[in-house]
Amino acid sequence: MSETTDFTVPERILVTGGAGFLGSHLVDRLLDDGHEVLCVDNFYTGSKRNIVHLLQHPRFELLRHDVTFPLYAEVDRIYNLACPASPIHYQRDPVQTTKTSVIGAINMLGLAKRLKVPILQASTSEVYGDPEVHPQDESYWGRVNPIGPRSCYDEGKRAAETLFFDYHRQHRTDIKVMRIFNTYGPRMDPADGRVVSNFIVQALRGEPITIYGDGSQTRSFCFVDDLIDGMVRLMATPPGFTGPVNVGNPGEFTMLELAEAVLRLTASESEIEFLPLPQDDPKQRQPDISVAEGELGWRPRIDLESGLASTVDYFRMLLSVDPRAVERTA
Repeated sequence: MSETTDFTVPERILVTGGAGFLGSHLVDRLLDDGHEVLCVDNFYTGSKRNIVHLLQHPRFELLRHDVTFPLYAEVDRIYNLACPASPIHYQRDPVQTTKTSVIGAINMLGLAKRLKVPILQASTSEVYGDPEVHPQDESYWGRVNPIGPRSCYDEGKRAAETLFFDYHRQHRTDIKVMRIFNTYGPRMDPADGRVVSNFIVQALRGEPITIYGDGSQTRSFCFVDDLIDGMVRLMATPPGFTGPVNVGNPGEFTMLELAEAVLRLTASESEIEFLPLPQDDPKQRQPDISVAEGELGWRPRIDLESGLASTVDYFRMLLSVDPRAVERTA
């Protein structure tokens, strides 16, 4: 395991995409750890609902800003999470998605270079595309369609990784690259089109649960608290340890198994409906987390059943307070 740097001294930390699902949980964690947080978001997919509880916090600052434009700030560390992450959102404006990944990375790396501070890139398992290797480890180069409807996100994130490593080699920037696998939990956007939020919202409303394909395709689902713990651990590694590091839950479930678990936890009588599989949708996704275990001392602790129960409670509360939340954010 790598020796970690002292990350207990309070610091001023920049989180781009800080009002998003993952970003808001990261901001919570950093504030709980005693740090000061500058949260940057343009609210394209982020939501004030995710950070409203922080607006009066004395160590929290919110800045509306698009990372495709340069940002000037004085901080000690940077977490770059800014980018739409669900197919519905990133395909809505694919050119902007690519710009956010690529130009956003250039701007944040430029800031890290100027300040001489560590920067972490929230990359994705989508860099592996529809993989021929299973499970996927960090040495696998991937199988990605460069001209398909998902390419704006997949190739944008791959290009961002290239930029991070080139800044590291050329400018000695202290980088950390984390490849995030499917993550779920409270504060997911109910209209983001992701499988966990889709299934839960459909079940709570008594609507048919829509499975694309025959339900045999697999995903590995990591609860958000585990994911954020891995992210903080990666940032705390010493300079020179760059990753990439897979962070996700290696427990593999079919879409049909997930649907059945959601039906059980919601006590819903929804039927299951099968629809055609979208283009370039991966048939398998499972992380090899050997590097995270060895270098970060990390592995997920929260099982799918417990994590889903917490997520169901969140969506039940959200829909009871605002039944039109899905329509408004779609």
